[in-house]
Order: sequence, then C-alpha cells, then structure tokens
Amino acid sequence: MATPTKPILLDEQLCFALYTASKRFNHFYAEALAPFKLTYPQFITLLALWETSPMTVRELGSHVNLDSGTLTPLLKRMQTQGWVERKRDVNDERQVNISLSQKAIDAKPEIFAHVNTCMELLGMDEETYKQTRDTVKFASERINAADPEKIDYTGNTF
Repeated sequence: MATPTKPILLDEQLCFALYTASKRFNHFYAEALAPFKLTYPQFITLLALWETSPMTVRELGSHVNLDSGTLTPLLKRMQTQGWVERKRDVNDERQVNISLSQKAIDAKPEIFAHVNTCMELLGMDEETYKQTRDTVKFASERINAADPEKIDYTGNTF
C-alpha cells in the first residue's frame, strides 16, 4: 500500500490555475466580443465555421466540444441574430446543416481585429503563446485519458 499523497494547497492546484485562467479569459473575450453581441461559445462556433462551412450540428458540436443540448439553442440564437443559417439536409431530415451568413463572412476581419488586439494585451510573444496553449492542450488530453476506475479516494494509490 502506497503512502497517502500530500495535500496540494489551493494556489498550487493545476485545476484552480486552469479554472482561474478560464474565468479571466471568459471576461476578456466578453469585452472584446461585446460590440458584436457575441458570447464566447458563439465566437468559437464562428471560428469553426470560418474554417469549414457548412457543417452538420453533430460535426460542429464535436469540433467545438459542445453537446447538442447546448449547441442547438446557441445556434438558434445565432440564426436570429443573423450570424448563421440552419437548414435541414434534403437527403436526411434528421440532419441540420449550419453555414455562415453573409453577415458572419463580412464581420470576420473586424471580429479578428478586436480579438487580436486584446490578445496583444497579454504581452506574450508568439512562441510563449504557442507553448502555453500546447501545455494546456497536453493537460486536457491527460485529463481526458485518465481512468477514473484507478482512483482510490482514500488517498492511497494503486
């Protein structure tokens, strides 16, 4: 039997650092996207569609890591606001295809200008930015790959 692990203090917790950074990024993006009346989830949806459009709701959800219960109302709001178009697939009515509206295509440079200007405020050079992003992606992949069956909540390890 292994010895119990030492408690990790709050400011030493990776999860707390990621949580805090996520909250700050959400506020950061809220400010940058406010002139467009876009939320961060709407922005990442546009990012995905600027890369590939059209996409099915399922493809889009997979790309932006949102389930259909979250994505469907978000897309309905975006359609009402004029950012996307939602159309049932003519061959399979269960599928809904999402494409960019002309408004979204036209606004892309201005939205990127707002977001990129904000990113400059971080004071990170491109290499530091990429390294930080890659480290966070690595942590996310490790969390995703973790096997919850191997957790012993008594503090002992297997």
